Amino acid sequence: MATSKERQWNCLEPIWQGGIAEVQRGLPHNQLAPPWQILLLGDGSPTRHLGLLTREKIEVDVIDMSPIGTDNDGAPSLISAIPTPHLRRQVWLRTAGGQRLAYATSWWDANHVDDYLQNRSLPIWESLSRLHTELYRDIQGIYLGRSPILEAAFQEKGPFWGRHYLFWHDGKPLTLIYEVFSPYLRKYLGQPSQEFPQ
Repeated sequence: MATSKERQWNCLEPIWQGGIAEVQRGLPHNQLAPPWQILLLGDGSPTRHLGLLTREKIEVDVIDMSPIGTDNDGAPSLISAIPTPHLRRQVWLRTAGGQRLAYATSWWDANHVDDYLQNRSLPIWESLSRLHTELYRDIQGIYLGRSPILEAAFQEKGPFWGRHYLFWHDGKPLTLIYEVFSPYLRKYLGQPSQEFPQ
C-alpha cells in the first residue's frame, strides 16, 4: 500500500497486522479482548453493532465520493477484485449525539454504485438491507496502528484497531471496505488489549 502522504484517505500506519489466518482463528485474549474480537472479526454489521452498544441511532457523515478510475488508491490489494472504474467513498459513523465511533473507506464499481447506494447518506448496511441484498462479509485483514488525523477526528489517542474486508453478492465482490474504530468504544467493550501498546 502507498504511504499516507500519497493517499487521499485515512489509513493506519500499522504497529501490527494480521491476515486471514489471524482473522479465522482469532487472537489471544490478552492481545484482543473477546468483545473487541466480536466487533472486529465477526461478520455482522458494524453499524448495527454500534447502535446496539450505544442505544443510539448511528448516522453517516459522507466526507468523500471521488471517482478514481483505475488507480489502486493505496488501497489493500483486494481492490483488484472490484471492477473498474472505481469510486471511493469515505464516511464517519457517529451517534445521533455526534460522537464519532468509526471511520470507513469503501471502493465501488463506479458504474454500479448507484444500484446499491441509492441514498448515499445511509449506512451501507441499511442501504443494502432495504434492497434485501444477500451479502457475505469476507474479512481479510486486521490492523493495530496509528494515525494523527484519526486522533484529531476521534478526539482519542491511538493506537486504533481496524480491518478490511470484501462484501460479496451473487458470488461476486461488490465492494472493498477499510474500517477503523474509535477507542471511545472501550466505554462499552472494555480495554481492547493488555499486551499491545495503549
